[in-house]
Formats: sequence, structure tokens, C-alpha cells
Amino acid sequence: MRTLFYSYIFTALPWILIVIIMIDVDTRRAIQRRTHLYAVPHARTERAALPVIYAVTPTYTRDVQKAELTRLSNTFRQVPSFHWIVVEDSQARTELVSRFLARAGLRHTHLHAATLLRYKRPRSPRGTEQRNAALHWLRGNRSRNDSGVVFFADDDNTYSLELFEEMRWTRHVSVWPVGLVGGRRYERPLVENGTVVGWYTGWGAGRPFPIDMAGFAVNLQVVLANPKALFKRHGSKPGMQESDFLRQITTVRDLEPKASNCTRVLVWHTRTEKVNLTNEPDPPLDTVTIEV
Repeated sequence: MRTLFYSYIFTALPWILIVIIMIDVDTRRAIQRRTHLYAVPHARTERAALPVIYAVTPTYTRDVQKAELTRLSNTFRQVPSFHWIVVEDSQARTELVSRFLARAGLRHTHLHAATLLRYKRPRSPRGTEQRNAALHWLRGNRSRNDSGVVFFADDDNTYSLELFEEMRWTRHVSVWPVGLVGGRRYERPLVENGTVVGWYTGWGAGRPFPIDMAGFAVNLQVVLANPKALFKRHGSKPGMQESDFLRQITTVRDLEPKASNCTRVLVWHTRTEKVNLTNEPDPPLDTVTIEV
């Protein structure tokens, strides 16, 4: 009986092995099919092909600086193919901003450009030297082989993620509405048949481009092709920074309306409320130094 039992076992064993091998092969094929369907390298290639958004943010030392930059970084971190150019208004890069950017998890460039004391007066244009420093960096570090768009993202605004996809495919200079600016709920370009024909604005309607800094983006190649186009310091009046720059590179009729023909608000000029530090002791009483 035992001999007969072993005979059956040895006879069936090759067939059992064949069945196991076939099941393993089918399993491997199924895994390969699923892996090909959700191929990560293909997704990375598509993302790498997107034009890069270069967001230029002037910043300066103040109590709310780190809070403002934190809010921006939480938005920017969700934008694919993104490069943050942070320019400090200082004689050197500060430790606070350097540490912050090192931990932000964003591709970034950290610059500094100090504003002369005589220009730090009420109603004087702000951010001029810092934005120009970013433009100089782009012209020195990017070429005609690079695709992208340049956007001036001040740190006191709030940005919808949709805005970045609207601006990403800018061919020349694109425009859109800005909320909570100019003493109105919003300002915007007026569009007819896909062309900007005027402006809905609450202040300075006679400006060549009555638009907020957060209301336009420029194709990188336009920036490179106009090396002398900068934000003016000498002779520039309050509220004219945008117009002084834009009229060097475009005309109103060449503007590209975005955000559903400039009928949707995707950025707001919110500004952080001035903080109340009347109870802050001077010198500090806490035995631990905490960066705020």
C-alpha cells in the first residue's frame, strides 16, 4: 500500500509544479499590467514638460514676515513645476528667511537687494529693487531654451491654485481680476471678443495699465528678449510701477485675458492685520529665544 501511495505522489508531483508555475506567471503578468497603467515615470515626464512658474516675492523684516511666507509656501508647495524667487530688502540674506526656505520643500532662489533709505518714505513705490534683482537673476540664469512664466507674487496676497494653471500657458503677457484692491471689492480688465478694451478700477483710471501687481504674468522669453525692461525708481509715481514696467514690453490690445475673460477672481489683496504687541516686554522676559 505504501509503495502504491508513493507511486501516486511521484506521478502527480510534476503536474502540481506545472500548475504552481502557471499561477505565478499569470500573477506576474497582472502585476506588470497594473504597474504599466499607473506608471510613475510617465507622470514625472509630463510634469517635467510643464512651463515653470517663477514667482517673485519681495520681502522685508517685520513681525509678520515668517507668518506671511508660511502661508505662501503652503500654497506654492501644491503647484507643480514651480520656482520661488524670494528677494529680501536687506544688505544680506537673513538667517530667518534662509532657515525658512531650507525647510519649505520648494525649489527656490534666495536673493537680497536693499532699498536706499531715501526711498523708504510714505507713498514711495515698494519692492522696486527686489523685483529688479529677480529680473537680473532670470536674465543671467535662464536662456531661450527655457520655458516659463514670471509672476510677481507679493507676500501679502492670497492665491487660488487655479490662478497658476491659468497663467502657466501665457504666450506674451496675461491679465486677470484682483480682489479687494483699489478701494473696491475687485478690479479687472474689461474684455470684448477676447481683447482687453478697458478697465474696471477704483483708483488711477488714467494709468496706461490700471492693474495691480498681482494681476498679470509675463512669459519668460519676453523677459529675456527685453533686457532693459525694469521697474522704475527715478520718476515713478505711487501706483505706476505696473504701468512703467508693462509699457516697456507690451500694449493693452496685446494682453491675454485669463480667468474666464477676466470675470473670475483668483487672487486677493488681503494684507495681514497689523499685530498688537503692546504687551511685549522690552527687553524680553522669557528665558528661551523663540523665532516667530
